[in-house]
Amino acid sequence: MSDTATPRPALIPPHIRSHLVGLLPGRADLTPLRTSWRRDLIAGVTVGVVALPLALAFGVSSGMGAAAGLVTAIVAGLVAAVFGGSNVQVSGPTGAMAVVLAPIVAQYGTQAVVAVSVIAGVMLVAAGALRLGRVVVYIPWPVIEGFTAGIALIIALQQVPLALDAASTPGEKTLQAAVDAVRAADWTHAWLPLSVTLGVVLVIEVLRRVSRSVPGALIAVVVATVVAEVAGLDVSRIGALPDHLPLPSVPGIDLGILHELAAPAVAVAVLAAIESLLSARVAAGMAPTGRVLPDREVFGQGLASIASGLFGGMPATGAIARTAVNVRAGARSRLAAITHSLLLAGVVAVGAGLASRIPLSALAGVLIATTLHMVDVREVRALLKVGRSTAATFVVTIACTVLLDLITAVEIGIVLAAFFALRALANTTHVDREELPGWPAPGDEHIALLRVNGSVFFGAADRIMDDIADIDAWVVVLRLSKVELLDPTGAHRLAEIVQLLEARGVTVLIKGLRTKHERMAARAGVLEALRTREHQFDDLEIAVAHARSHVARQLAGQPVPRRRR
Repeated sequence: MSDTATPRPALIPPHIRSHLVGLLPGRADLTPLRTSWRRDLIAGVTVGVVALPLALAFGVSSGMGAAAGLVTAIVAGLVAAVFGGSNVQVSGPTGAMAVVLAPIVAQYGTQAVVAVSVIAGVMLVAAGALRLGRVVVYIPWPVIEGFTAGIALIIALQQVPLALDAASTPGEKTLQAAVDAVRAADWTHAWLPLSVTLGVVLVIEVLRRVSRSVPGALIAVVVATVVAEVAGLDVSRIGALPDHLPLPSVPGIDLGILHELAAPAVAVAVLAAIESLLSARVAAGMAPTGRVLPDREVFGQGLASIASGLFGGMPATGAIARTAVNVRAGARSRLAAITHSLLLAGVVAVGAGLASRIPLSALAGVLIATTLHMVDVREVRALLKVGRSTAATFVVTIACTVLLDLITAVEIGIVLAAFFALRALANTTHVDREELPGWPAPGDEHIALLRVNGSVFFGAADRIMDDIADIDAWVVVLRLSKVELLDPTGAHRLAEIVQLLEARGVTVLIKGLRTKHERMAARAGVLEALRTREHQFDDLEIAVAHARSHVARQLAGQPVPRRRR
C-alpha cells in the first residue's frame, strides 16, 4: 500500500471555478479610481440629475408608478454598478423594459412584475454562470436598429394619453390606446396638458442645442412644475412618493399564476441581456473605459433585477442614454454609477414631497424628447443604402415591434436576416468548367473538369446538383479545394450526384477534398459512392492523367474497370 495519498478530484473544475470567480468584483475594478475619482464623482452627479426625471417617467410609463421607477434606479443601479461587467454602465428603468412591463401590469398587477423581476434576475444570473453572455453578437445590425426605432415609436405612443390627461384601458395595444385617447379627448381641457408636454419637449431641445452638458430634462421638468404650481394649472400630478426606501421583502404572488409568469420572465430576461450588452458595447466604443465582460454583465444585471424586485422595484437594464451621458461626462470607473444611485437616494430622503407635484404631462414630454434621439439618423441612412434585404429586415423589425411585441420582433428579425444571409451565401456558390492542364490529348472533350466554389450547404445543394448532373462527359473531375463550407445536406447531395453519374456510366474523380470536410463526406457516403477509393486525389495533374487514361481505354474499345472498394 503506497504512503502517498491519491489527491481527491476538485469538486469544481479549475476552468469553471476561474469563470465563476471572474463574475465577482475584484481588485481590477478599483484600478481606474487612482486617476479618475474626481471626474467620476462629477460624472455621477451629472448622470443622477439626468436620471431623475427619466426614472420617474419610465416608472409611470410601465404602470408600476413613479416610486417604483425611482426605487429601481437606486437599488438596481447600485447593484449593477458593483457587479456588472462594464466600468461605466448606468442601469435602471428603461423605455424598452417599460414597454414589456405595461401589459404584465395590466393583466396581473404590480406584484406580478415584482415577482417577474426576481425570476428574470435568477435566469440572468444562471445565464452569466453558463457563459451565455455573448448572445448579442448573434443579433444583426438591421435588427438592432429596427428594434431601437420600434421601441422609440412605442414609447412616444405611450405618452399620448398622458399628454392629453386621458384615461387609457389597461392592457390595450399601444397604438390603439393612442388613437382612442385622441378620439376621446376633451379638447376644452386636453390642450392644457398637451401644452405642458410640448413646452417640455421644446425646452429640452433648445437646451440640447445650447450644450449637451446641461441637464435639459431636469430643467424642463422643474420649469413645468413651477409654472403649474404658480398658475394653478388643472393637470394630473405624479402623486405621493416615498420619503425612504422600503425594506426588502419576498414578493407576495398567487402561486396559481406563477407558471403563467414564466413566459413574461423569459421575455424580460432576454430583453435585459440584449439591452445591457448593447449599451455596454456602445460605451466601450465611445472612450477607453476598459474591457466589457459579457458574462459578468449579464450576471450583474441579474443580481440587480433580483435586488430591485425585493425592494418593490421593476427589472432593470443597462440604459444607453444614461451610460452615454456618463462617458461623455468623463466617467472611467464604477464610482460614477454608484454616485448616481446615491444622489437619487438623497432625492428620496429630502425631495420626495416636491417631486410629487410634477405634472404627468411633463414626464410625457421628457420621454417624447428622449425618443427623438434614440435612433441615429446617419446609421439608418447607411443601413438603407446597403441593400433591399437589409432595409426590409429593418422595416419588418420596426413593424413587428410596434404591432406585436419586442421579443417576437427580434425573433422575426433574426430569422429574416438569416434567410437573406443564407440566400446571399447560396448565390456565391457556383460550378465552373475549366480547361484541362497540360498539352491537349485525344479525347479531352470527353473530360469535364469542374471547380465547385463557395459553400455546399442546404441552401445551394440542389442548384449545384443540377449544374453537375447535366454535364455530358465520360469522366468528371470534381475540384473541391475551393469549397469553404460542407454541411450534411450538401454532403448528401454530393453523394447523390456521384451515384447518379456513376449509374449513367460516368467515371467521377474527386480532387482536393479538404481535410476538415473528409469526415463529413465519408459519413454522407460521398467516398463510398466513388467507383474506387483510388478516384480521390490531392494532385490535379495526377487526377487529369488518370481521367485521360480512362478516356483512352474507352476510345480503344477496352472495358472500363467497374470494381468497387
